[in-house]
Amino acid sequence: MTKPLVLVTADVKTIEGYNWHAATSTYLQAVLKGSDAVPMILPSLGADLDLDAALDQVDGVLATGSRSNVNPELYGEVPTEENGPYDPSRDSTTLPLLKRAVERGIPVFAICRGMQELNVALGGTLLTEIQSLDGRADHRAPTSERQDERFRIAHPVEVAEGSCLAAVVGNEPFEVNSLHRQAVGRLGNGMIAEAEAEDGTIEAASVKDSAGYVLATQWHPEYWVSTDGPSKKLFAAFGDAVRAYRVKRLGL
Repeated sequence: MTKPLVLVTADVKTIEGYNWHAATSTYLQAVLKGSDAVPMILPSLGADLDLDAALDQVDGVLATGSRSNVNPELYGEVPTEENGPYDPSRDSTTLPLLKRAVERGIPVFAICRGMQELNVALGGTLLTEIQSLDGRADHRAPTSERQDERFRIAHPVEVAEGSCLAAVVGNEPFEVNSLHRQAVGRLGNGMIAEAEAEDGTIEAASVKDSAGYVLATQWHPEYWVSTDGPSKKLFAAFGDAVRAYRVKRLGL
């Protein structure tokens, strides 16, 4: 059997006068090596895309993190310059993509912005600039030119007993990195919390009674997938899910 195919969501960035549809190599390498699958970047072309046609050809969806934030207008709030930058082309592509993938039972792994997109796609809300909220810790990345420092392990998370996440990494608390300014507010339809930080920030979520595998993390397991135990387990579990879906999709 050939390796499963995984759609990877893309940012739109203007470089030298051109719009580039791009995904960071750490996500692509994590799918390739951590999940033993073939990553394929889906351009953020919004309503011009036939999403079902794309989903017909693949076995999973990885929703990546990004420096941009989901536009607050999409969950009934007002966007601000402080909360930007925004990426409307990505929003108009990834939110309907994730909703449709969940409906179809296609495996989904959503990371950081991807987790926030999944929540909004299912009718939930986000908290913006959480470092300014009473009782919340500062979850932003350290200021550094070194990526290893920005993605360093930052704080523990408590895993919900009996959760999907617990089935992958176990019930014990473990340490994760932290590079975000937004966080899940009201959970979307069917979304359930899988892990929390000490300040109550939802750090992982799944979709209750979903037709397929769906797991989302606020932290970035892709960065340490080659050396960190929980990160390895998360991408291995996603790989198992997309292989099982491929067997079903192709009738093997």
